[in-house]
Order: sequence, then structure tokens, then C-alpha cells
Amino acid sequence: MKVVALLSSPRQNGNSASLARRAVDVLNRNGCVVEVFALNQLSFKGCQACMACKTKMDRCAVDDGLTPVLESVRNAEGLIVATPVYWYDICAQLKTFVDRCYSFLKPDYLTNPQPSRLGTGRKLLFILTQGAPQPIEVYPKYRDIFKWLGFSESRLVHAVGVRDLGDVDKREDLFSEVEKAALWLIGK
Repeated sequence: MKVVALLSSPRQNGNSASLARRAVDVLNRNGCVVEVFALNQLSFKGCQACMACKTKMDRCAVDDGLTPVLESVRNAEGLIVATPVYWYDICAQLKTFVDRCYSFLKPDYLTNPQPSRLGTGRKLLFILTQGAPQPIEVYPKYRDIFKWLGFSESRLVHAVGVRDLGDVDKREDLFSEVEKAALWLIGK
């Protein structure tokens, strides 16, 4: 099984990245092919609203550091997105990726019962970390967006109260939850 993992935090060794790397380790041990992309290390633009992906081609027309990421997601059966919550939402790096995923929708996506060029049946593991002690409801909106893109099933690992670098390392319960979610991702 091919899985793509997107580490979107500006901190390479931040809390969300630590949890995602544990999931990647589990997948590697189970024979999966996993591509990991640290979005903050790439140079890319947001959606340019050029509509070329709806009128001239079946891919995003912008050619930059996000191009190989989008191509890898196109060919993956599973996706891990890991993000800190900043200002009640996912971080900007991941939001830019999500906006560029508009290219995965068919030109008639608003009326087509199968709106995604990716088909259906893919799985999504969504990892959220946040400093606030009470959960901030970020996941439902993105679960629905990714479902529209063909990720029929999704699962959330939501780490609250992990604000400072390394806070997640004190929470073995979260690593256990991520390991179970990684196994779910591959049907084990």
C-alpha cells in the first residue's frame, strides 16, 4: 500500500510531526511504501484561481514545490496529514495544500455524483495538535473536504494541551492512539 504523509508544521520536530513519524514507522514496519513531505521545506504558491485544472488539464497548472506532492497524493491509497492548530484552524502550509487539491475535482464537480478525479475508497489519517486544553473543532470541515476528494474513510487523532515543543513526547497515550490509527489506515 502506498501512503503519503504530509508534515505541515513549521517545526520539523514539532508535536504533530512526532506523532506522524510514529505512524510512518508503523506503516514502514508493515511493508507500506510511505512518502513523507515536510511542507514547510518546500517552495510553493497557493491556488491561482486560473481554472486551468477545470478547462485545459486534469492537474494543477502551477508548477512548483507542491507539484510532486500532489502527484504522489494522486497515486496514494492513504494519506496522513499532520498539523498544529493555529488560530482555530490548520496551519497555513496545510491550508495551501488543501486549496491546491481543488485540481483533484472534475470540471462538473458541483453536479457530478463522483466529483473526484481520484475516485473513491482512499483513507485519511488526520493528526491535529493544539496547545489549548479543550478540543477546537477543526476536523469536521476538513474531513468533509477530503471525503469530496475521494477519501471515503477518515480517522482523527487529536492531541490537546500539547503546546510546547516536546510536550507530545510525555503522552504515550497519544503515540498508542497513532499506532492504532496507522494500522487502521492499512486495514489491520
